[in-house]
Amino acid sequence: MNRFNLPYHSIVEEGIFSRIPEVMSDSMFGIEKKKTIIVTEEGLKKLFDGILGDIKKSFPDSEIYLIQSATYDTAVELAKYITMNDISLVIGFGGGTVLDLAKFAAFVSRSRLISLPTTLSNDSLASPVAVLGTVGKARKTFKCSIPDAILVDANIIMSAPERQLLAGIGDTVSKYTALNDWKLAHAKGKDHVDDFAYMISKMAFNSICYNDEDELKSISFIKRLTQALVMGGLAMEIAGTSRPCSGSEHLFCHALEENYSEEVNVPHGIAVAMGSYAACKFQDRNYKKIGRVIRKYGIPVKPSDWKITEDIFIGAWADAGATRPDRYTILNEKKMKDELLREIYQEMEEKF
Repeated sequence: MNRFNLPYHSIVEEGIFSRIPEVMSDSMFGIEKKKTIIVTEEGLKKLFDGILGDIKKSFPDSEIYLIQSATYDTAVELAKYITMNDISLVIGFGGGTVLDLAKFAAFVSRSRLISLPTTLSNDSLASPVAVLGTVGKARKTFKCSIPDAILVDANIIMSAPERQLLAGIGDTVSKYTALNDWKLAHAKGKDHVDDFAYMISKMAFNSICYNDEDELKSISFIKRLTQALVMGGLAMEIAGTSRPCSGSEHLFCHALEENYSEEVNVPHGIAVAMGSYAACKFQDRNYKKIGRVIRKYGIPVKPSDWKITEDIFIGAWADAGATRPDRYTILNEKKMKDELLREIYQEMEEKF
């Protein structure tokens, strides 16, 4: 029987960050007395100084820990600091970079973890994996524990740039091709599909694909997107792998990050949505469905808008499979011919 952990709470409310002890009292009795570390970045501390101050007041025995980079070494250093100072509660306050580092540090130090996302740009707020820098520009995905709670302050999310929401939508959209790659790997005897995890991830995609809410910066949409991203994280926790949410489209994103970071800087969610449209073509799937969702929300996937030239686009797909050689996807089945990639690039330039 599969064994997995689920968060005690996943709540979206206005002003919830000021009520963390109250919200968590039923699952963590006396949480406000725990020795606590609040992990964030310098820029976020300046931007949300008042809110962080209120959180700190809620936890009298707490300190703020500012990170400089999201690398494996930094995460291990934080875990060591937590352990050496007998800290029992970690609060991650920030975007995917902060939350990934906080998750891994909490996992290594065996501390409780509360995730307080300031953006909804990807599923890091709930996933049981952390993507951290290793050697040079390379990044690796490390297993860790899912947060004990995910608390989302709708006011903070609505104050963030809309592009961050679009990245979160893009990350959810990419499940369409990730799930198909997972099924392909299963059919080839390269992996095993957990039906329940598959269903949860597909529900996350459908909740955004067939959503009737037009106002992105509304509480109802913030709740829907949060639920979709959390469902993605839970699907990974249930499956014990990131496969329900990561396929060839993510490998394309990794190739951009690892090999072309000097030329381009694309938010993760945008890059995987871009990759998902192309992956649909490789998989002979209904790419019009992906195209419709991209246009509906206005996800900016036109390659040249991100300084992705035709050559970079082709090179990233050529390099994609090598970024995670143990992940079987459509890239193991089909040779990515330059002519096809040029055709897809030009199509995306014209359509989006």
